[in-house]
This record gives sequence, C-alpha cells and structure tokens, in this order.
Amino acid sequence: MIALYTSVTDRLSRADWLLSSLARLIFAATLLLYFWVSGLTKLGDSIGGLFSPSVGAYAQIFPKAMEAVTYDVTQLTTFHWAVVVAGTWAEFILPALIMIGLFTRLSALGMIGFVIVQSLTDLFGHGGLEHKETLGAWFDRFPDSVILDQRAFWVFLLLVLVIKGAGPLSLDAAFRRKPEA
Repeated sequence: MIALYTSVTDRLSRADWLLSSLARLIFAATLLLYFWVSGLTKLGDSIGGLFSPSVGAYAQIFPKAMEAVTYDVTQLTTFHWAVVVAGTWAEFILPALIMIGLFTRLSALGMIGFVIVQSLTDLFGHGGLEHKETLGAWFDRFPDSVILDQRAFWVFLLLVLVIKGAGPLSLDAAFRRKPEA
C-alpha cells in the first residue's frame, strides 16, 4: 500500500505542467468573464469609451471622490482619469494575457495588485468594513465572505501562476522553445 501511494505521489510531484495548466483553466473558467464584464461596465460610449470611461467607472473606483463632487466627473483630476482608464484596461488585458499564457507571471502579479486595490476600494470606499458578512473573517467556519475568503482564493490561484508560470500549453512556453537548427 505504501509503495503504491509513493508511486502515485512521486508521479504527481513530477507533473509540474499540471498545476500551471489547471490554474490557468480555473482562472479562465471562474474569473475571466467576471473581470471582462466588470471592465465593460466601465467603458464609455462608442470606441472613444476606451479613453472616456463611464460615470459608473469613476463611481466604482473612486466612490467617495465622486460623492464629494456630486458625480460630476469634470471636477476630478487627470490622476483620477488615468487610474480609471488604467484599471479598466487592466480588467481586459491582464486576464486575456493569463488566458493565452503570455507574460503570465507578470500578468498574474498585476492581477494580484488589482485584486488588492479592488478589495481595499470595496472595504474603504464602498463601506465593506461596515458590513461584516461581506468582509468576513478567516478561521470563522463560514467560507463564503466576498472579501477575505473569496479574494484569498483568487490571490492564491494567481500566486500559483506567479510561481509556476503558465505551463506547457501557453505562448510563454512556445516562445521559450528554441527552434531546431
């Protein structure tokens, strides 16, 4: 029995491709559309919406600043515009890069930063600290809080990609292969 167990676990230990590939698959299956749909809600009208985000984009990213200027975007600064545009683009570009496996480690690291900023905005900008069920707590027997529990799993999944890379079915792996002479 021990020999069988050792044989199976040794094979799994050598299957580096499996963890990376599954991490990208699970990211695509669970978070890709979440981020893309979120990004779509931030786009302004027509193709110019890539550079002129919706009022809702500012309200999502800078809720207290928007409230302070009574939702008049023209009263915000260039800094606000740059953050909203960069955040919107990041919601499309970083998940796409992870999905195709291009610059995967850097993209996953960027997504970790994005999730941290998103979580802080939810906590401090949207009043998540006031709603204990949304914030949640670790080690509390309830695994479904939106911020602490859920986002810890997201970051863990992304850390797998930062550490392990994209795996063999990726553009990263294709570019690493040397052409035969």
